[in-house]
Amino acid sequence: MKTTFGLFAICILLARIAFSQSTNEKESVMKPINQLFEAMQKGDSAMLRKAFTKQVTMARVGNDKEGKPILRLESSIDGFAKSVGTPHPETWNEMIWDEKIEIDGNLAQVWTSYAFYLGKKFNHCGVDAFHLLKSEDGDWKIFHLSDTGQKEGCTIPKKISDQFKP
Repeated sequence: MKTTFGLFAICILLARIAFSQSTNEKESVMKPINQLFEAMQKGDSAMLRKAFTKQVTMARVGNDKEGKPILRLESSIDGFAKSVGTPHPETWNEMIWDEKIEIDGNLAQVWTSYAFYLGKKFNHCGVDAFHLLKSEDGDWKIFHLSDTGQKEGCTIPKKISDQFKP
């Protein structure tokens, strides 16, 4: 009986340790993503660049005026960093929810819904898909960001939309 209880206690302890490590690693993966959104709010292109690897690809998936699928690719974040760092009258607020985080070794993927606001005004929503690399120093960095963008059909959680009521 004591042996069975002891094995059960060890199994519970190991499961808690594994869950704790998994949770900590997921928080580490989210750190550069949260840094990206903070940089956008502050208009800080230097902070934004620190969230990314040196080589970056970006993509926007959407529809053209006729409703046909389109893909816009960028092989650098230079234009994005410049637009973030250029003074603009409204704060850029990108809010995310329902993050799905997958990790395998030095590769992580995050899929999340988002809503983007210029100041308090809704601009667009969609999905962000991040790919991240765990660097030599153990920090995660974004090396690819894809998103969708739409003006309609958004299901934004009330706790987020309430923050942006005029």
